[in-house]
Amino acid sequence: MRGGDARASCARASMRHRRVVHAKGRDVGYAILRSIHLLGVIAWVGGMFFMVACLRPAAATLEAPQRVVLMRAALRRFLDVAGVAALLVLASGASMIAMTTRTEARAGVGVTLAIDSIVMAALGLLMVVVYVYVRLVPWKGLQRAADARAWPDAAAALARIRALVVLNVVLAVAIVVVTRLGAMA
Repeated sequence: MRGGDARASCARASMRHRRVVHAKGRDVGYAILRSIHLLGVIAWVGGMFFMVACLRPAAATLEAPQRVVLMRAALRRFLDVAGVAALLVLASGASMIAMTTRTEARAGVGVTLAIDSIVMAALGLLMVVVYVYVRLVPWKGLQRAADARAWPDAAAALARIRALVVLNVVLAVAIVVVTRLGAMA
């Protein structure tokens, strides 16, 4: 009997080990997704904040042609970075939601998302819509105006972009506030 007890004990330990390894693997996967999500947010929102709070005021000291050339070059690079960041944020966010709901479903618990997660997803999608609009409408207008050396039109396009970027920064701040308040509940 002792041999049987030892084998059973070993089998139980092996099962426990497999469960722990599986759970850790899932936690590591979620941690990686969350890190990608946060790094994407930092690049995107931090870049918007820098553009509005630092670069634009500094560029205001330049004459219109130089200001437009500088802002166009900076925005060209930033919009590329922000596009990649937005895709990473969307993909990692969707993956984390899917992972959470799949885990809840497997556990037999009702599948629900916390209100802060719903608000984060909704406002995050709105931020992506604003980004896409900036990319497709005022950015194209800025490029056309700059190419034509129509400085007043270029300045107007920059003002529209700035207003939309400020909107996105406000949405990002709202997401941070809601998610932190949700974490306290």
